[in-house]
Amino acid sequence: MNRIERHFEIVTKLNKLYAEKNHDYGNSFGETYQKLGIISALTRISDKYNRLVSLATKTEEERRVKDESIQDTLLDLSNYCIMTVIEMEAEKENT
Repeated sequence: MNRIERHFEIVTKLNKLYAEKNHDYGNSFGETYQKLGIISALTRISDKYNRLVSLATKTEEERRVKDESIQDTLLDLSNYCIMTVIEMEAEKENT
């Protein structure tokens, strides 16, 4: 499989994950963004970034939460970035 095909697979996985979480949690990200603006998105992105740094710098033995991976965190971070773009576009359309 080449990188373009793999990219498509990952983006498809991101979309499925986004749809599932939106179903379970509602549009909490969008609603918070509408109330608080870009800072709400930056907060969530920063939380994921900080988690990524922690996962990358601690050994498996040092971590107490064992079911979170760097890859899962990166995928969540990607979705937060995409959701931010969507909210920024919606904001622009509504002004």
